[in-house]
Amino acid sequence: MNATDDTESFSGGCLCGAVRYQLKPPLRPVIACHCRQCRRTSGNYVSATAVPRQSFALTSSDGLKWYRSSERARRGFCSECGSSLFWSADALDTISIMTGTIDGKTGLHTVAHICVADKGDYYELDPSQPQYADHHYPSPWSSRPNDE
Repeated sequence: MNATDDTESFSGGCLCGAVRYQLKPPLRPVIACHCRQCRRTSGNYVSATAVPRQSFALTSSDGLKWYRSSERARRGFCSECGSSLFWSADALDTISIMTGTIDGKTGLHTVAHICVADKGDYYELDPSQPQYADHHYPSPWSSRPNDE
């Protein structure tokens, strides 16, 4: 299925299955975030897509816990297996989903790297992909605000 296909949905969840979700397309292209919080949460950088909140539904939330990681956002994770799943800014009408938690093929592509001023020294980035020093970047959804 293509990420812009509006006729189907995507499913995903954590490693143990205690948290499952459904997403209605279209999904935002992938943004990779290299900030310190994302690196600490995931053990590396975060790769995330996003959908409008009304296109997101939890189908199982037994293990879901939310952590207030800043005054403006919180992060969703599984309290059973520790999987990092979601990033949610209070002021946005979207929710970011960690791309690796989506079941099967997505048809998505990484379009930018953000917060590269904080990136780890143990990996290199593809210089052909756009890179931004902080969280300000041109949104891949021209009519929606930045998500990360």
